[in-house]
Amino acid sequence: MSGYKSARMSEDIKREMSFLLRDLKDPRINSGNLSVVRVDITKDCSFAKIYISSMKGIKDANLAVKALKGATGYIKREFLNSLHLKKMIEVKFIADDSIEYGAHLEKLFAESLKGE
Repeated sequence: MSGYKSARMSEDIKREMSFLLRDLKDPRINSGNLSVVRVDITKDCSFAKIYISSMKGIKDANLAVKALKGATGYIKREFLNSLHLKKMIEVKFIADDSIEYGAHLEKLFAESLKGE
């Protein structure tokens, strides 16, 4: 599969995963605080790493990842149906602290502007 097609599939998975975060009923997944930061996919589209971040920090993201691992079968089935895949894709969820880190940098920047 070409780089363009795998990049497009990556964006499709990211969009679909964002929708699924709203539908899952697990209390550890609070979709208002979670975000799909990035999806890395192999060229043959057989494996995807989905990076999940939380506004509340890495601990909340780790809890969400545990819940998502429990719902992996449901998520893979939804991907198969909604993305019209020919074969099942393997997924791995990874907690990411990029939203928390971005908020920290923004706070530091705002403080430096006040000091001037």
